[in-house]
Amino acid sequence: MQRWLKLPDGRFIDANAIVYIGKPEGFPRLDEDGNDLGPGVAVLLGTGLAREQQLSVTGSREEMMALLKALMSVGAASA
Repeated sequence: MQRWLKLPDGRFIDANAIVYIGKPEGFPRLDEDGNDLGPGVAVLLGTGLAREQQLSVTGSREEMMALLKALMSVGAASA
């Protein structure tokens, strides 16, 4: 069963292909004029153990929480 998830940057990934989820890292987000956009979060998603199979995803705290909840629901449904 494939479960395609849309990432905050517009890409799609098969949730069943994800092997690991890295530790979320927080950082301040700024626009091109230097205005504060609030806190941002980056997380590594891995479809394998090689560095080429790692995908860095960034977004707002709310976007990343929604993504991680969706990933957890896929994992619970397949168990």
